[in-house]
Amino acid sequence: MSRPRIVIVGAGFAGYRTARTLSRLTRHQADITLLNPTDYFLYLPLLPQVAAGILEPRRVSVSLSGTLPHVRLVLGEADGIDLDGHTVHYTGPEGEEGTLPFDRLVLAAGSVNKLLPIPGVAEHAHGFRGMPEALYLRDHVTRQVELAAAADDRAECAARCTFVVVGAGYTGTEVAAHGAMYTDGQVRKHPMRTGMRPRWMLLDVAPRVMPEMDERLSRTAERVLRQRGVDVRMGTSVKEATHDGVVLTDGSTVDTRTLVWCVGVRPDPLVESLGLPMERGRLLVDPHLQVPGRPELFACGDVAAVPDLTRPGQYTPMTAQHAWRHGKVCAQNVAASLGIGRRRAYRHRDMGFVVDLGGAKAAANPLGLPMSGPAAGAVTRGYHLAAMPGNRVRVAADWLLDAVLPRQAVQLGLVRSWSVPLESSSPEVARVPGHPGRARTDTGGDAGSDAGRDTAGDTAPDTEQASGEPGGGAAKNQRGGRPAQTKAGGESGKTHSGGEPAKTNGGSPPAKNHPGGEPAKNHPGGEPAKNQPGGEPAKNQPGGEPAKNQPGGEPARNQPHGERVKRGQSGSPRASGKPRRAVEAAGPRPGRGASGKPGKASRASGAGSAGQRSTAPSGPSRSAGPPADPGPPAHQPPPGPDIAPGPVRRTDGRAAEGDS
Repeated sequence: MSRPRIVIVGAGFAGYRTARTLSRLTRHQADITLLNPTDYFLYLPLLPQVAAGILEPRRVSVSLSGTLPHVRLVLGEADGIDLDGHTVHYTGPEGEEGTLPFDRLVLAAGSVNKLLPIPGVAEHAHGFRGMPEALYLRDHVTRQVELAAAADDRAECAARCTFVVVGAGYTGTEVAAHGAMYTDGQVRKHPMRTGMRPRWMLLDVAPRVMPEMDERLSRTAERVLRQRGVDVRMGTSVKEATHDGVVLTDGSTVDTRTLVWCVGVRPDPLVESLGLPMERGRLLVDPHLQVPGRPELFACGDVAAVPDLTRPGQYTPMTAQHAWRHGKVCAQNVAASLGIGRRRAYRHRDMGFVVDLGGAKAAANPLGLPMSGPAAGAVTRGYHLAAMPGNRVRVAADWLLDAVLPRQAVQLGLVRSWSVPLESSSPEVARVPGHPGRARTDTGGDAGSDAGRDTAGDTAPDTEQASGEPGGGAAKNQRGGRPAQTKAGGESGKTHSGGEPAKTNGGSPPAKNHPGGEPAKNHPGGEPAKNQPGGEPAKNQPGGEPAKNQPGGEPARNQPHGERVKRGQSGSPRASGKPRRAVEAAGPRPGRGASGKPGKASRASGAGSAGQRSTAPSGPSRSAGPPADPGPPAHQPPPGPDIAPGPVRRTDGRAAEGDS
């Protein structure tokens, strides 16, 4: 008799602990498969220390294959589930597709970014939920301080050394606290020529910092932030974001080049495709974390609405304390369904909170005992060492080195701005040209504090840790699947991917949004896009004037060389029959209209293109295999920290920037 097959989707806090506990309980009596986009478990509570240069990235990345020796790891992202056929469809990191059969399925896919309908946020803000975003923020902050130190203009210097963080939950508070210490250390060694100092702002519509915590601890955190010079503004958020700054809800304008979005998360929309009872986007389960009527299906973590037995009529919140414990109980009940052990209901006891504010400062509430100062800092770091499933010695060694040696403030330029867009459904994986990707975002909900820490799979363990623009990326929301064409005098001037500039036969100059002409206005380092909030509607853009002499649909918007036009994603993931395919970044394909179902946001970026539908011209069907990526053109400079992605060249004398 064959062994039962158990598939776990997601290796966040809930999924990782489910796999680890099941491996110990089954003892080779079942085949356990873990499906995850990366080969590591990310300990997200320490991610702000990675962005601040305290910890190296691998310190908070725990190897899945190294710590789960009896679990089969499959790299990929689930995009369809057939409950009747007992299969999970997934797309691998290189675009390959596959299916995993199962006898028991555990959904622990975690959560995705919560995007609000605020103009410009999706184009100019970046989240803080994955390793690429932390590495990008570290490089970006370092670069802005270095450019500000070399600037003679006070206005430019002030904008570059102003950093705005939206969301005063656990994530936003820790990012602002660690970021202020990091930039102060840079300026202390190399003062700015204008005499200015870095300025950090923390915004939230909530009445106080970290409203989930005890009020005394909230006051402690706010006091530490203000002592470090952080401008804490409660009851205030962002009304509009542009390339040069943000407009706040109180009417004031802040010039800045950095906007960090830590507002909150929502459950992964993958579960919405199942057609099962939901509770605010979360899959309804019983106290045993099993889906009623589906004995083979379990769910835990952020995607599961688990009844709170200590508070009848309510569900456990989306926090790490619950996600970590869900995993253990879920594994025990999956094993019990196979005849190993017995079932148990999920009950919990609040263990308290810990918030690391950098240095020796922290706010903690272990077992209901409020603490602050160095004592809280010792408790917080001791807890993290105990909770981490690996790398404890390395983490402790980095903490020791940081205490006795100065930090290395260098930028590596490994992660570009366009590779970590805010609307990404997989922040743990940076986008690359020709890489298949898909967006799962939410444009609804309330702006404000985090419902729990954003995590790669779920939220942090035991103590409640609240867990952009793709400038130069592929053109979004492109309908029709063909490169933009402009006819002048009967002959079409075609834009070739990675080829020549767009040609016209009417004697007119090269197209402004193509290489060979003026800088693209919607690219980093160029002029502000006219279709952005606060600007004029761009011509030849959806919502602006119609494209002249355009055959069929809309022209590609600001499409760079060397990258393919993306087809807009439509609908939610499918649950049966033909699973939803991930969007392919390479190769033309016929356009499809965007669906209005919840769980999938349109590929259109910015408020100006929201709700626009374009007409797709008929064209040939997509070929069986995507064409090879031709790579960047020969005249494009090599990517670096100060060079914008794509072949855009500055003509106005301003310094080029690698990110907007």
